[in-house]
Amino acid sequence: MLSIDWKPDKSSDIAVYRQIVAYIKEKIETGEWPVNSQLPTQRALASSFGVNRSTVVTALDELRAEGLIESTVGSGTRVSNNTWSLLSSTPPPDWMSYVQAGTHPPNLPTIQEINRLEPDPRYIRLGTGELSPDLIPMDKMAEMMRCAGEYMTPLGYAEPKGLLTLRQAVSQHLRGRGIEASPASILIVSGALQALQLISQGLLHPGSTIMAERPSYLYSLPLFQASGMRLAGVPMDQDGMITEALIHQQQVQRAALLYTIPAFHNPTGRSMSEKRREQLMAVCERERLPVLEDDVYGELWLDEPGAAPLKTRDHQGQVLYLGSLSKTLSPGLRIGWLVGPQPVIDRLADVKMQTDYGASGLSQWVAAEWLSGACYQQHLQEVRAALRHRRDQMCQYLQRWFGDIAIWEKPQGGFYVWLQLRHALSMRTLFDRALKQGILLNPGYIYDQTDSRHLRLSYAYVDVKEMEEAVYRLAVCIKDML
Repeated sequence: MLSIDWKPDKSSDIAVYRQIVAYIKEKIETGEWPVNSQLPTQRALASSFGVNRSTVVTALDELRAEGLIESTVGSGTRVSNNTWSLLSSTPPPDWMSYVQAGTHPPNLPTIQEINRLEPDPRYIRLGTGELSPDLIPMDKMAEMMRCAGEYMTPLGYAEPKGLLTLRQAVSQHLRGRGIEASPASILIVSGALQALQLISQGLLHPGSTIMAERPSYLYSLPLFQASGMRLAGVPMDQDGMITEALIHQQQVQRAALLYTIPAFHNPTGRSMSEKRREQLMAVCERERLPVLEDDVYGELWLDEPGAAPLKTRDHQGQVLYLGSLSKTLSPGLRIGWLVGPQPVIDRLADVKMQTDYGASGLSQWVAAEWLSGACYQQHLQEVRAALRHRRDQMCQYLQRWFGDIAIWEKPQGGFYVWLQLRHALSMRTLFDRALKQGILLNPGYIYDQTDSRHLRLSYAYVDVKEMEEAVYRLAVCIKDML
């Protein structure tokens, strides 16, 4: 969608429609709006420019007369030429055909809209899966940067697996989680998403099946599908992934990999019980099914420590373990780690070097400084306390405004409340109505395309002062639709 970040100056001596013509012409001439790109509707343009629709019509008529745009009944208006193409016998490159020919599928339209609107301060972000800026320790971060700067080596390319100092710090940190991993079996990545991409490119054959909980964060990503993979869902209950369903799916699908978020699952917030973890590992060992354990929320327990990671039960090198600082410390560092058998890590390190030649050296030194001392654990305690308060506030407001229209579980950690409405409704309509009330949501169909009853609410990002107002407005929107 073409974005518009400008409005005409109505106090200018230049007619408003003339200003609009000049603005659109500049966008076309510079290539920002390439040939064949679709213009917003007249109504949308009028709203963006803050003018009457008739003014937009006049401007478009002039652009059409100059041969820069053309309109087709039922298809809207698109850019047909630029000023250079009108002067040249050789047509300009059709960039839109390149855009449409790319093999990587686009995000769901709702996710694209969420990504576009999240930076807009007019919206209360009730679904955002990251820490509030208030919870990111900026003063301490600056101190860590100064400390790291005192001894960091020249910022050249790190070795393929990542900065050794950081891998040593991660190794020591994981020991506190019950995981024994030498620095040689650790790969530093730019967050969990890159680890998923490396695995799809470096370990799996096109056409392979990946099993995951349903619903799952994984279904919101076209990443695996872009590599020719297929996703198969395994249903959950209160204790996590149902092992009987996993056995059945594996008999049918013969999956190449099981992806799971056992601790404070995204989007449901549930944690896999000890017994279920034992059952799952037994099934995977028997079926020789590799496991990718996404544990990015595992340290964010709020009431008491959760069950030990699946990796601690791994006696055959069957589990690839994924951790990150994005959820606990700062997403902007772009630092995560993948743990696995050394040949696997060597292979993925080689793929990573071909992709980006290593994560940010500066970020790696800063992350090593955080993990090397006691500051990270102290920070975790502070974040847990803040998230516990936010969680309790969210549940209190839900009880007040949603008690008669929805059910939910009180999460024991992580970021999310998985709100289940008592009656199904159009989630896209709710999404649009909430936007008009200044609320940005994550509807359940992002994580399961058949879902028409769930919302993923995040208490981690939304401002505490705005939380109650947002929950109230959302309840009013829903009750108006019932």
